[in-house]
Amino acid sequence: MNIRTNDTVIVLSGKDKGRKGKILKAMPKENKVIVEGINVATCHTKPRKQGDVGGIIHKEIPIRADKVMLVCPKCGEPTRVGHKLVFSDRKNKDVSNRACKKCGETF
Repeated sequence: MNIRTNDTVIVLSGKDKGRKGKILKAMPKENKVIVEGINVATCHTKPRKQGDVGGIIHKEIPIRADKVMLVCPKCGEPTRVGHKLVFSDRKNKDVSNRACKKCGETF
């Protein structure tokens, strides 16, 4: 999964198609992400303890990671993610960075 927390993504399909949002949580084992303001469900809650307030709560539900596409921070376009090897001075090893397929910028 090439998408991480705090990335900006655009939704490709479903009721929120075309909307942008920031990833709040990524769950790679389940191949799901939670996107801010996308796939919002309404939960009716009862007060459980004395002093609690019940009511209607809106919360984001996980969406499948293949339904979203990363938006490049430089060019602002939805893009596929590539990888570029960058030489690192640390222990003489190459490090793989994510890169935009359209403009080539690493992030």
